[in-house]
Amino acid sequence: MSGGFVALTLKTSVFYLHELLLKNKSFDEYNLLIFIYPFIGIALTFLFVKFLLQDRVKHNIASILYAISKRNSLMRAHKMFSSIIGGILTAGFGGSIGLESPIISSGSAIGSNIGKVLRLSYKEVTLLLSCGAAGAISAIFHTPIAAIVFAIEVLLIDLNRFTLIPLLIASVSGAIITNVFFQDEILFEFVLKDPYVIQHTIFYIFLGILTGLTSVYFTKVFFKVERKANKVKDIRRLFIGGLVLGIVLYLFPPLYGEGYQIIKAIFAENYSSVMQSNIGVQFSNYHLFFYSFFILLLMLKPFATSITINIGGVGGVIAPSLFSGAIAGMLFSHTLNLLGFDISESNFALVGMAGVLSGVLHAPLTAIFLIAETTKGYELIVPLMLTTIVSFVTAKFFEPNSIFTIQLAKSGDLITHHKDKAVLIFMKLKSVIENDFTTIHVDSTLGDLVHKISKSKRNIFPVVDDDQILIGIILMDDIREIMFDKEMYETTLVSNLMILPPSYIGFRDTMKEVIQKFEDSGAWNLPVIENAKYIGMVSKSKLFSAYRNLLLEISDE
Repeated sequence: MSGGFVALTLKTSVFYLHELLLKNKSFDEYNLLIFIYPFIGIALTFLFVKFLLQDRVKHNIASILYAISKRNSLMRAHKMFSSIIGGILTAGFGGSIGLESPIISSGSAIGSNIGKVLRLSYKEVTLLLSCGAAGAISAIFHTPIAAIVFAIEVLLIDLNRFTLIPLLIASVSGAIITNVFFQDEILFEFVLKDPYVIQHTIFYIFLGILTGLTSVYFTKVFFKVERKANKVKDIRRLFIGGLVLGIVLYLFPPLYGEGYQIIKAIFAENYSSVMQSNIGVQFSNYHLFFYSFFILLLMLKPFATSITINIGGVGGVIAPSLFSGAIAGMLFSHTLNLLGFDISESNFALVGMAGVLSGVLHAPLTAIFLIAETTKGYELIVPLMLTTIVSFVTAKFFEPNSIFTIQLAKSGDLITHHKDKAVLIFMKLKSVIENDFTTIHVDSTLGDLVHKISKSKRNIFPVVDDDQILIGIILMDDIREIMFDKEMYETTLVSNLMILPPSYIGFRDTMKEVIQKFEDSGAWNLPVIENAKYIGMVSKSKLFSAYRNLLLEISDE
């Protein structure tokens, strides 16, 4: 329910702030204000984060996934309110972002911190975090089923008897809050005007390819802008980015804000109300202007969104993805109509929204149920399934990870539904290093070694020098025949008895690399070194024990 009230607070606040800032403005004044307002909102957000929070943590879904994989699902307490404030300032003043990510971030933070206060287990904290996110999604779009699917598909939580009922309760609570408190003009809802025509099925497949490519473009532009922005210092980035964003929004006012009003206009096929531009270029041919305008909107939306977020704004990519999808679907169907087909442009706009969302988030099921529930029915379920799956496959061909997981995958912090990989992400090398192996100096004799063997419970002895550099290892099985021959005690050196380990584990190695080294070497024990110095040993038995305990901790099955 907390996620629902967060959604109510953010969406209502942004709606009324938009009304306050832009209502009853003249055309010239309106154009000037949309140039200035976004910079003011982002600057206020920047100052709030930098000087009041003093924390550079991001308020997006990727940060939630990072908390799940690296912070035991614990999110910073300030995110319960900081995501709300940042979202209101950024989106309320017209930043070209979506409010879904800060709403989900705040709802998840509330669930996470409740679990922290109650000292719940990792599994239970993760569930509360996901319930906060599900409640938020359900309240934003009034889509309780899509909210549950989002938690499973995007946040990667398992659906089982332990998780289903709490997620259902959270999702239904969010939907109830929407019904009771949300005003109709704030809601993102559509009623289908045209039926699904089975003869147009092939076109929905081609739409899937188009939206998949649009998703790849969206993701690549988003991260390219992010990389460029990160090379510039904070204050300079804020002013340069704010200027560029202001120019883009001034030239193309439909990019201002979340864009849901533009989506509704596209769905109503009221294109003339969308085609507002301050470029000053006149086209004698209507179709030339139409395509030029909407293609530029499609290309500039991820650019404007990434600038807004990376110069200091707080927001997400779900609404911009839907915006891009609506335009892609509309342009595709409009072209078919010009070629003589009788195509429902509103239906293709809706399905296009699902297609781009599927490709950007790599979440086809979430996209299907989000649009199906938003339209209050499943009339378009077949084209939704076709387009989203084709889009997902197309996007995944060019980019294996979603916009939320690209950075996590690169750093090795990405958890998945694959239990084995998930356990390896959570397992820490430090937790399986054993330090009860007795070391022996490289200049020692067999007699010294036998003395150490008599006091050790292990059958492997790391050989080190004065600086604790690992020189080799001695296996007790290799010296069993001579260890009782006292005549060799003083004449046989340890350096003549040692062997090189079949492999070495670096102290910074990931658990995936550790497992691979055990598989490649066939060894039962391997030494751990850091800068060639001996740290300890890792054994397969300890690995298996830690693996089993972690598997039980993160899964009910």
